[in-house]
Amino acid sequence: MRPPTLRDVAEAASVHVATASRALNPDTRSLVSSTTAERVLQAAKALDYRPNPIARSLRTARTETVGLVIPDLTNPLVPPMVRGVADVLAPAGYDAWIVNTDNDPDREIAQIESLRDKQVDGLIVATARLEHPLLEQLHDEGVRIVLANRLLGAGRIPSVTADNAAGSALAVDHLVALGHRRIAHVSGPQTLSTGLVRRRGYLHAIRDHGLPEDPELLVTCAAWTEEEGARAFGSLLDSGVEFTAVVAGHDRVALGCYDALAARGLSCPGDMSVVGFNDMPFMDKMRPALTTVRVAHYEVGAEAARLLLDSFADPGRPARGVLLQPTLVIRSSTAPPA
Repeated sequence: MRPPTLRDVAEAASVHVATASRALNPDTRSLVSSTTAERVLQAAKALDYRPNPIARSLRTARTETVGLVIPDLTNPLVPPMVRGVADVLAPAGYDAWIVNTDNDPDREIAQIESLRDKQVDGLIVATARLEHPLLEQLHDEGVRIVLANRLLGAGRIPSVTADNAAGSALAVDHLVALGHRRIAHVSGPQTLSTGLVRRRGYLHAIRDHGLPEDPELLVTCAAWTEEEGARAFGSLLDSGVEFTAVVAGHDRVALGCYDALAARGLSCPGDMSVVGFNDMPFMDKMRPALTTVRVAHYEVGAEAARLLLDSFADPGRPARGVLLQPTLVIRSSTAPPA
């Protein structure tokens, strides 16, 4: 049997097709009388009528879908951000199509093209690099885009991020208050705004406290991973440079610092205080529990979705960036220097 159509519902309710359409749409239901609307809804229920999204998209030139482009599905920071996006989009009638790029630029291009083939109304992108020609091109073509958690160097696209510089400053302030004067930094990739701005915030905080800037206390990870954290921090420990604390640019990197300390028979915080960044799930269960900068990733996703909905409602609205303030969660991985 063929599925029931809108015309079938209209005939069952003894109304015009246009009236049935208005009654079935929550946004236009107030345009018909409550009695008529109830009759149409009852007819639709009796017929088990389901609106045809393809037909609706042809009428409205919208699919009521949004593409969500994320770098790594296994990253514990992703689920709360996705939940924030979904919780804001759903009441507005939008669904999210989630694609994973595995931090692979070629895969990212293919996934975004797939989303565009599906005629999504806009994109929320959490994979931005400082130099990202694809996103710049899409923006210039009029594609509605909001960046989540990362920024482009040009700053022309609406974005939502944590105040990463302020977060690094919170970490340094805490360590200085404990009495540390030689504080290292294990930063992330400098091609990402998160890596660049967190390092910049660390350097500004060191200057603000009148501490010497020692380039030997700076090492860089090629990726936000525990393995890279262990490699980079291990090289710093083996260099002979003296320091008593480290600010890691990511909790995963901080866990790598734990690994490097353990491999050399050193303890945290007895020999070295460690501060992470992001407050991933279960950081309070580590031994020692990790002191870290907390980022509200749910709010990053929710605010990105709000910005995208705003751009649908007002296409001419100038791009704006939202900075969410981080907080410091003090646990047992930091202590006064020995």
